Amino acid sequence: MATLTIGTPPWAQRDGMAALFDILDARSGQTRVVGGAVRDTLAGQPVKDIDLATRLAPDAVLKALRSAGIKAVPTGLAHGTVTAVLAAVPVEITTLRKDVATDGRRATIAFTEDWQADAARRDFTINALYADPISGDVFDWFGGVDDLAAQRVRFIGDPYIRIAEDHLRILRFFRFQARFGGGAPDADALAACTARSNDLMALSRERIAMELLAILSLPAPQSVIATMIGCGIFVPVLPEIDDASRLARLVGREAAHAVAGDPVRRLAALLPADPAIAEGVAARLKLSNMQRKRLACAAARSSSDAHDPKALAYRQGKPCAIDRLLLGDADAAALDHWDPPRFPITGGTIVGRGIEAGPDVARMMQSVEMQWVAEGFPDEARVLEILTQHLAARGQ
Repeated sequence: MATLTIGTPPWAQRDGMAALFDILDARSGQTRVVGGAVRDTLAGQPVKDIDLATRLAPDAVLKALRSAGIKAVPTGLAHGTVTAVLAAVPVEITTLRKDVATDGRRATIAFTEDWQADAARRDFTINALYADPISGDVFDWFGGVDDLAAQRVRFIGDPYIRIAEDHLRILRFFRFQARFGGGAPDADALAACTARSNDLMALSRERIAMELLAILSLPAPQSVIATMIGCGIFVPVLPEIDDASRLARLVGREAAHAVAGDPVRRLAALLPADPAIAEGVAARLKLSNMQRKRLACAAARSSSDAHDPKALAYRQGKPCAIDRLLLGDADAAALDHWDPPRFPITGGTIVGRGIEAGPDVARMMQSVEMQWVAEGFPDEARVLEILTQHLAARGQ
C-alpha cells in the first residue's frame, strides 16, 4: 500500500512527539498520522494541527498518556477522541472508526481495527491519507495522492451519499476546492452539492458561519464563491449573497494595498451596502458582537468615506475605516502607521473655564472636538485655543 514517504518532517520533531509515538505503539503499526498533516506536508504547505489515528481503544489511550505523565483530555470520548496536551501543540488521537448510522449532522460510530474502514468514512480523498510516524510511509486507499497532485478535490465514494451523511460537507467541498483545487471543480461533486444545497437548512447557523468565514479567509476565494452563487448554494440559507464581483474587486484592492484579507470585510463585500441587511445576516449566523458591529459598520459605507480617511477612522475605529476605504474607491494608505489620537481635553477642562457641569459641557466638548477633527487633530495647545474661541462666542 505504501508507495511514497513524507520522511521526517519538522512537525514530527516537535517537543514530545517522539515520546508520544512510542507511548501509542507507533513502531508496531498501532498508530499513524492522518489527514491534514499528511496532506499539507505532501502539498508543501505549513502544518498546523496534528491528528493521529490509532487501533488502541480510547480508554487505553487515556491510560497510556496518563501513565507517561502526559495531560490527557477526553475531548470526544464517545467518538473515540482524546487530546494529548504537549508542550509544543495539542494532538488529537482518535480510535479507528466506522459509521453505523448518520443523520446529516452527526454519526453513530463503532470502533474498528481496519485502517481502510476508517479512511472510507472520511470526506475527501485528499483527507484520507495516513502516514507511519516512524518511517514516513504514506497509505492511500482512494487515490488522494494523485488527486492532490492534480489539484482535484473529490469525494470518497458517492458524493450524494457522503453529503447525506454530513450536510456540512457541501461547504467543506468548496473550502477545500478554494484551497487545493485547480481549474474547474470535480463535476460529480459539484452536481451533488448543487442538488443537495437545501440540506444546508438543517445545519446550525454557527457551523455555516464557521465554514463560510474559513472560505473567505483563504487567499483567493472569489472564484469558488462565484461558483457557489452560480450553483445556488447560498439560496437556502443566505440568499442575500448573490454577486461575487464586489468580492473579486476587494481581494484585488487588498493585494494592491498590502492589506491582509479579512473574512468579515469580505463577507461585507458579498452583501449590499445596507446596515439593516448586514445586521440581519450577522444575527442569523450568530456572529460575535465584535463581528456584528464590524459588518454593520462596513455596510454603512458611502462615497463620502474618501473625503477624510483619518476623520473616518477616528469616528468609526481604524478597522472599520480600512474596511470602508477598501470596499470603496479610496486609498487606504492614508491610515498606514497612523492611529486615531486621544482627544486632548476632558470635561473637567471645560468646567474649569467656567461652564457649569451638565449638558452644556457635553455640547461644548462636541463642538470643540468636531473642529479639532476638521483641523486634522492638532495638539493640545491648539485645542485650548479652539475652546477659548468657542467660549468667547458664548460670551464667556
